[in-house]
Amino acid sequence: MNALIQTYFSDLSDLQIERFDALQYLYNSWNVKINVISRKDMGNFYERHVLHSLGIAKVIQFVAGTQILDIGTGGGFPGIPLAIMFPDVEFLLVDSIGKKMKVVEAVSKELNLQNVSLLNTRAESIHKSFHFIVSRAVTTLPEIILWSRNLIKSDSLNTISNGILYLKGGDLNAELSAIRKNCRVFNLHDYFKEPYFETKKIVHIS
Repeated sequence: MNALIQTYFSDLSDLQIERFDALQYLYNSWNVKINVISRKDMGNFYERHVLHSLGIAKVIQFVAGTQILDIGTGGGFPGIPLAIMFPDVEFLLVDSIGKKMKVVEAVSKELNLQNVSLLNTRAESIHKSFHFIVSRAVTTLPEIILWSRNLIKSDSLNTISNGILYLKGGDLNAELSAIRKNCRVFNLHDYFKEPYFETKKIVHIS
């Protein structure tokens, strides 16, 4: 595995490498029981799920104490890979589908991720604020902004302003023109050479 991850993140600790190495076995085991990742995608697990999630770590290096909400985490992406990458950052992973959260809970426990909390609920039910909201193509940009109202802290700790970091693919022009927000688009093919990332982007909405 780590040949791919370590190509782009060469300064991982032994514990981080061990945890990244364990991911595919854990997800393979659980995916047989509860399908959280497309089976055709499992052959590209590290590229399409782990490295894709870690695109956020190319855009920002979260400082210790940053609080992050992963909305619609599904099988734990991008939250689980980011929690491995940033052990001093607090992550709350949220999804409304209980069986998916069962997988995320098992994976985070197996990896002993002390910086991960889980909540089986909808984003609208959260009454706490965070420095950043991360998510991976769960809805449109206008909708994720709507869900995120009142969830962003005013105090900033990091090099980029608090807000949403949204992993999305394809042509975003229509969605971007529909929002009147300060936003910046990062192209993941600027960081990762694999063809999969040609159309993948991170949208930072502050």
